[in-house]
Amino acid sequence: MGKMRGTVALALLVLALSSLPPACLAVTSPYVRPRPRATLSLRRDADAGGQTPQQVHVSAVGPDKMRVTWITDDDAPATVDYGTASGQYPFSATGTTAVYSYLLYHSGNIHDAVVGPLKPSTTYYYRCSSDTSREFSFRTPPSVLPFTFVIAGDLGQTEWTNSTLQHIAAADYDMLLLPGDLSYADLDQPRWDSYGRLVEPLASARPWMVTEGNHEVEKIPLIERHPFKAYNARWRMPYDAGASPSGSNLYYSFDAAGGAVHVIMLGSYTDYDAGTAQHRWLQADLAGVDRGKTAFVVALVHAPWYNSNKAHQGEGDGMRDAMEALLYGARVDAVFAGHVHAYERFARVYGDKEDQCGAVYVTIGDGGNREGLAEKYIDPQPKTSVFREASFGHGRLQVVNVTHALWTWHRNDDDEPVVADQTWITSLASNPACKK
Repeated sequence: MGKMRGTVALALLVLALSSLPPACLAVTSPYVRPRPRATLSLRRDADAGGQTPQQVHVSAVGPDKMRVTWITDDDAPATVDYGTASGQYPFSATGTTAVYSYLLYHSGNIHDAVVGPLKPSTTYYYRCSSDTSREFSFRTPPSVLPFTFVIAGDLGQTEWTNSTLQHIAAADYDMLLLPGDLSYADLDQPRWDSYGRLVEPLASARPWMVTEGNHEVEKIPLIERHPFKAYNARWRMPYDAGASPSGSNLYYSFDAAGGAVHVIMLGSYTDYDAGTAQHRWLQADLAGVDRGKTAFVVALVHAPWYNSNKAHQGEGDGMRDAMEALLYGARVDAVFAGHVHAYERFARVYGDKEDQCGAVYVTIGDGGNREGLAEKYIDPQPKTSVFREASFGHGRLQVVNVTHALWTWHRNDDDEPVVADQTWITSLASNPACKK
């Protein structure tokens, strides 16, 4: 299997190199985006019973486990039965159940159970709460390179969102990363349920790893004093797993491809200054990364640290001031952000200047949200900004081998995915000039 994947990786590398468009700098795309589309609202299936699992999604836990999360309207066992053949479930795991209330809303029973150990690159069939009416399946990520991430931010639930999800599903991938702003429920809690139903076909089949955005805060002074109530209840991430547990669902890290890739999910809306829990955790997490074994390190954050769009100007600057030096010192290869509803890719940057040992910064807050696109950019375009366009879409990061990863942004062009930006990212661990 390892030899086969290596052959595939080499073929992909050669093919992609031959098909890349000519390199260009400081491009502002003239593409004109079609008008916004309607907001979607997905209701529970009419034939679903009180114990029928819904809003099913999975996330990775450590190197060989997966967390399955689902909701039932009525009380039901928090069990997942699973196996490698459809209809046969020789293994079972029992988890926990929680509920929450928000104003007059009362959630269904939110169950989660961790299944495993699991074999890599293997399809598992599973059922939740012993319900026989719905069978799901997921494929575990590979334990070696190549490894393909889909990255999409600010998804929401509109017809554009649905189109983006269809594009994502049309091509294979191993894991989805989402840098915040999931449902755009914005206090209206049934919108979280609708979102769970919308993404279930994809989120139940591949691990979705998410971090919070501003739309997840949902704090109301004096009435709902605790932020992230729905987000933390519905989208539990592996913050307490691995070699570097964070203690908070708002920021965490994990390894992929057998440790060849280290992914850091940062929290823009919890304390991040020097001396805070997140800052101390990030220092320790980065110190534990062995770049002799870990080829790529990537980070996700919601509010972008570099941004030439007029929307949300400066909102990520405080976090950048507090943490950029840590990422630079650890030679983080790329940082992906959301928040700004447009696409933009920067060159390798540190301290607002081009730096061959800095990270590639990408804003990809263009999944399909209801607020529309951020169409106004600062002119002239900064020299560090390589490509920018206000369109919906999604990105793919194909870590081909220990030295090269191919980043591709797919514009959502009238329901057709169109490659609008593409570049190779070379691991800073392989660059002699960046080694300490």
